[in-house]
Amino acid sequence: MKFGKYLPQVSRSDWGNERYIFQFENGYGASVIRNHLSYGGPEGFYELAVLKDGKINYRTPITNDVIGWLDKNDVADTLKQIEEL
Repeated sequence: MKFGKYLPQVSRSDWGNERYIFQFENGYGASVIRNHLSYGGPEGFYELAVLKDGKINYRTPITNDVIGWLDKNDVADTLKQIEEL
């Protein structure tokens, strides 16, 4: 799965669960998921968590929580913001 220009380093899709991991040179990254429990997942949207050194980070200028209800363009825009941290 590609989100704008971004390709995940890790992707998994099985049994209605999707997970994509992105990592950037600045040490930040993102976990993007879509399943029946994610925010917006049942409606076809994605949920994104900001990662720092591979762990969820709730202390960034982007968000202090996960971000749900994202379409592919929203995910790409958020990945760009994370890459620029």
